Amino acid sequence: MFTGIVSDVGEITKLTPGGNQGDRRFVVRTRHDMAPVPIGASIACSGCCLTVIEKGADWFAVEASGETLDKTHLGDWQQGQRINLELSLKLGDELGGHLVYGHIDGVGRIASMTPEGGSVRFVFEAPGDVARFIASKGSIAVDGISLTVNEVEGNRFGVNIISHTQAVTTLGTAKVGQRVNLEVDMLARYVQRLLEHRP
Repeated sequence: MFTGIVSDVGEITKLTPGGNQGDRRFVVRTRHDMAPVPIGASIACSGCCLTVIEKGADWFAVEASGETLDKTHLGDWQQGQRINLELSLKLGDELGGHLVYGHIDGVGRIASMTPEGGSVRFVFEAPGDVARFIASKGSIAVDGISLTVNEVEGNRFGVNIISHTQAVTTLGTAKVGQRVNLEVDMLARYVQRLLEHRP
C-alpha cells in the first residue's frame, strides 16, 4: 500500500525480456538507499506496484507481466525514461496523500496544460469505465501521484499542479498527449458496488 507521495524520480537504465514470454524486466536507478529494502518488497513505479527481484546500492530490478504491460503504460517505457517511485507504506508512516494500492485502473492521457500563476492546470482524459469513478474534490492517483480533482466534465478532469509537485515528480517534464496511469480512489469503487446492490 502507498500514499501517492512520490519519494524519488528514478531512471530506467536497462530493459530486457522477462522470465516468461511477453514479460519485461526493468532496471531502475534510484536515490533511495536500497540496503534496507528486501528482495520481494513492493515499489510503486509510476503508480504500478511492482516487486523487487534484484537490487544494488542505488538500483533495483522489477519484472512486469505481459498483462501489466497491456493494461498500463509500462509497455511504452524506454531506456533513460524517468519514472515516479514510492516505497511501500509502513506502520507508523505519515499518510500524506490518500491510500493508493498500486493497481492501475486504466490509462489516460494529458489533454491540455495551462499555466496559472505559479501552478499549471492539467486536464486529463480518462477511459469511460474509469471516468465514472472520478468526482470533483475527490482523490485520484496519476502516475502514482496523489492529486485532488478540481472539476469533472465528461471523461475529462482537471487538477492544479503546484510548482513543488512539478519539481519532485515527472509532471514537471510532462507533455500534452502523454499517457498516464490512473488509479481511482478505492472508496469510490466501494460506493459504486453498494449502489449496484441496493435492495
